[in-house]
Amino acid sequence: MSDSAAHIARRLLDAFDDYRTAFRELTMGARARFEQAQWAEIQEASTARINLYDERIFETRDRLSADPACKDILDADRWPEIKAAFIELIDGRFDDDLAETWFNSVFFKMHRHDQISDRTMFVHSTRPAVRPPSRIPLTRGFISGGCLMGLARQILDEYSFDVPWADYERDCQLMVHCLRQGLPDWAQLDHGLTVELIQPVFYRNKGAYLVGRILSQGEKWPFVLALVHRDNEGISVDTLITDESEVSIIFSFTRSYFMVDVAVPVEMVNFLKRLMPSKQVAELYTALGFYKQGKSEFYRALIDYMARNPEDRFVMAEGVRGMVMTVFTLTGFNTVFKIIKDRFSPSKHVNRATVIEKYRLVKRHDRVGRMADTQDFADFRFHRDSFEPECLAELLEVAPSMVVLEGDTVLIRQCWTERRMIPLNIYLETASESQTREALMDYGLAIKQLAAANIFPGDMLLKNFGVTRHGRVVFYDYDEICYLTEVNFRHIPEPLYPEQEMSSEPWYSVGPNDVFPEEFPVFLFADVRLRRMFAQMHGELFDADYWKGLQQQIREGKVIDVYPYHRPEEKDLERV
Repeated sequence: MSDSAAHIARRLLDAFDDYRTAFRELTMGARARFEQAQWAEIQEASTARINLYDERIFETRDRLSADPACKDILDADRWPEIKAAFIELIDGRFDDDLAETWFNSVFFKMHRHDQISDRTMFVHSTRPAVRPPSRIPLTRGFISGGCLMGLARQILDEYSFDVPWADYERDCQLMVHCLRQGLPDWAQLDHGLTVELIQPVFYRNKGAYLVGRILSQGEKWPFVLALVHRDNEGISVDTLITDESEVSIIFSFTRSYFMVDVAVPVEMVNFLKRLMPSKQVAELYTALGFYKQGKSEFYRALIDYMARNPEDRFVMAEGVRGMVMTVFTLTGFNTVFKIIKDRFSPSKHVNRATVIEKYRLVKRHDRVGRMADTQDFADFRFHRDSFEPECLAELLEVAPSMVVLEGDTVLIRQCWTERRMIPLNIYLETASESQTREALMDYGLAIKQLAAANIFPGDMLLKNFGVTRHGRVVFYDYDEICYLTEVNFRHIPEPLYPEQEMSSEPWYSVGPNDVFPEEFPVFLFADVRLRRMFAQMHGELFDADYWKGLQQQIREGKVIDVYPYHRPEEKDLERV
């Protein structure tokens, strides 16, 4: 191995360590921000941590390129030797999985994508699938309090903050209430009931979470204790969750990333995977803030799936064809692939650069459980046999600059991946009466919660929302989103005379950012029955004053509460 290769590998790892230090500093500040109720600062730190990765990758590329000792670094044939030197350096590290992805990212920024292979970088990980434990304790051991009240007290005593509990006794009673609601009777009576909790606290937005599992007689349940800090009141328990589906929603792909100190990423992910078996490894890495690692794990899962299921081919995704994006999918792989078309519908007043920036906005912004996270990929290459002929023909027709046929290889220059959902308009076609009501209720809540996060969807048609496997309604079409505070909500002026009202054209001026909520009912619902049902549930959305009120709160700096879980009813708590 040459000295030059060893030098480059060392420089790569040093840059990675600098990034990890900066990442950890932003993460470790989460506790103080929560204790001091610094809600705006929390959002700023979250955005800064997302931006940090690409900032440091570009810095690393530029420094290596300018280093005389890193000669021939732009020669891809040098990188197998650099990779071998890098493997030696990261062996025995506890964040070696992240280090491999860092190596890949630097390589991406210096070379063409057709130079990617397992020779030059880590297309497949070199880390062992099963590795010995790190001996760095992930959990705080087992907590057992005899009775449920004793268990609740021990848990609260185990975690201390620099801000007092607002009402310690009330919180213990609430925990007991939630345990009685969430556990079978026999487990509640088990005086050997124990809880194993992850050592660090999970912070996100205005909440903090104690995460672990409950164990009793060979059975286990997730344990997530949600904490809130209300200004001038202290820290309180908001709820305790033991249902896997609800815990999965808290760790959803529609949420912002947690701030949590992770000493050994793979061990944290493996523990969380035991709590939520249906979660993909890629999603769990992403939820912890390691979104680039999540991207690597997704890609590996995709190529592994396609190797094991060669009969599954890409097809166009169900739903109304998009005016900006074309969308395709694999039948057995729960993801859609979105490509920007070359030509947009005349009604769409955006360009390619604007659409890309909208997707970046969603990546940086608080998604409040109502916007699907996306991953941006460049230069995907698939064999043409991986596509149904009709799908490939449509992609080549609507996006010829982005989809190129090179012999038997289909090159996709850029695409976004997103979790597949059932489009809301299609879901409602076969939904029962109760399912329809639940979906419309959640559709309205999705719009309201996006607005609370200072997001206006723009095009709120049903086809632009999807229904997840948990029945939640999520927005996924971002080409027209903007900040709520940028919109000018107006009432429709009264006509001056009857002829104006009968005119096919508006009798009033309409600016580029003007929105008239009174037009929403007809615009959103062709079905009068659905329109009336929605109006009964969320009629305030049709009033400009409602939107203006939200804008005023946001401009005053208020961060509106949006909870990622069902909260206990006050009437239930009174009986505790």
